[in-house]
Amino acid sequence: MTRATVIIPTYNWAPVLPYSIGSVLDQTLTDFELLVVGDGCTDESEGVVRDIARQDSRVRWINLPENTRSQSKPNNEGNRQARGEFVAYLGHDDLWFPSHLEVLSTLLHDAQVAISRAVIMSPQFAPMLSSTNPDGWIPPTAFGHVQGLRSADQLWRTAQEARVEPEHRLLSDFREGGARFGFGEVVTAIKFPALHRKDVYRTRPHAEQQRWLRRIRSEPLLAKHLQERAGNTPQWLPVLPGLVPPEIPTAAAFDLSQPGAFELRRQFKGLDP
Repeated sequence: MTRATVIIPTYNWAPVLPYSIGSVLDQTLTDFELLVVGDGCTDESEGVVRDIARQDSRVRWINLPENTRSQSKPNNEGNRQARGEFVAYLGHDDLWFPSHLEVLSTLLHDAQVAISRAVIMSPQFAPMLSSTNPDGWIPPTAFGHVQGLRSADQLWRTAQEARVEPEHRLLSDFREGGARFGFGEVVTAIKFPALHRKDVYRTRPHAEQQRWLRRIRSEPLLAKHLQERAGNTPQWLPVLPGLVPPEIPTAAAFDLSQPGAFELRRQFKGLDP
């Protein structure tokens, strides 16, 4: 049995995939399979992943027959096909440091859910550390879990079903089910929230990921330095004279319990007109 299954859910953002996938292939724990699961992708994502898979048999492409408008369905499909002892998730526009899977694997010797630290990179805020409190928001890029805690079909719920962030609901379900949690304080990932970047699914940028993956590969102490600099609460970045500050979504987009919040998010990210 493979030690880890890595799931990257994706939708029509092919230019960013070589960087997230590259950060997985750089892992010090090498006993893994990587499932890149398209949510009904219609762009060149399949070709990008299959080109990489021809060079590394651990990589596999899966595409759902239609777009489900959620990462939850691709994540569930990945869990259905997973052969690893534990599952780890990576946002298609996020990056891991090489130690990420090894840190999760170590934590899961004594736990069923493992949570590490990510540095959240936003155009509006100074770098910020993700929480290790399951009651707070923890990006999927920063956690993993052993197989079999729940049925794969019921593991991830959509935002519309959950009325909270799907990852928050998943961790709440694990906690309510009595799962043992393990927490790591070291930074092992970089999160680039799409909700902080207007129209990313239209413009499909990848310069940030390209630059940061290059730094991860060339600066051995980067994770330590980022952890020392990052804060635990949001701090607005100053805007230089003559520059327009980055757009941010309306506050209503952050409360998924309210009608229309899901649609506001999709519009801001460029997924809907």
